[in-house]
Amino acid sequence: MKRLVSDTLVIAERNLVRLPRAPDLLLAFTVQPIMFLLLFVYVFGGAIVTPGYSYVDFLLPGIIVQNIAFGGFVTAVGLNEDLSKGLIDRFRSLPMARPAVLAGRTLADVATNTLSVFILLGTGLIIGFRFDANPGEILLGLILLLLFGYAFSWVFAWLGLLVSSPESANSVGFIAVFPLTFISSAFVPVDSMPSALQWFAEINPFTVVVDAMRALWLGAPDGHSIWGAFAWSFVIIAVFAPLAVAKYRSAAGK
Repeated sequence: MKRLVSDTLVIAERNLVRLPRAPDLLLAFTVQPIMFLLLFVYVFGGAIVTPGYSYVDFLLPGIIVQNIAFGGFVTAVGLNEDLSKGLIDRFRSLPMARPAVLAGRTLADVATNTLSVFILLGTGLIIGFRFDANPGEILLGLILLLLFGYAFSWVFAWLGLLVSSPESANSVGFIAVFPLTFISSAFVPVDSMPSALQWFAEINPFTVVVDAMRALWLGAPDGHSIWGAFAWSFVIIAVFAPLAVAKYRSAAGK
């Protein structure tokens, strides 16, 4: 166990150290979230009715959840690059705990997701977002966000090992996750959608997590969304972590 922890931390550090040397990835965690937030608030916000809330209050939890879910794309691209360049085989030849490769990757995502959450919160506060919550509820919301982001890191880890190239890993991840974020309550009230989409939007994990964040940070009605958001996060981890580990063993054994 001690070796697994130390090796996991080494792999996580390796992935974080590489970020400043990859400007495109660094922009994805800093400038891009700010750009999305400002565009939605100032371009679309005036046309969207959100009863009981200003649009920036309504939007911020949704856009943070979207951004944190996409944070795992770095894991997908990085794992595929390591696999295609033979680095995974190199890791296997070293006296290190094998699960550390995936554990370190997903742990690094927690650090980058934390950075993007605080950047978006800071920007939101500047343009008018305000909490209606006590410190405990704000902290619980942050924990929920990082847990949900960690769950999607395992989704992207599986996708990264499943496809044939880093470009495909990025594209497939985008195609798989992007529609889920828009068919949810992240950007518009679910009631405004066509009835054929409403049933899906209501059970969509993004809707559940966004509603939980609004309950925790804005005092919106809970409606069991908080425990539902934690449940969705653990279900996603329980499904995709074993899939990613099995695919990793298969890919590394070739």
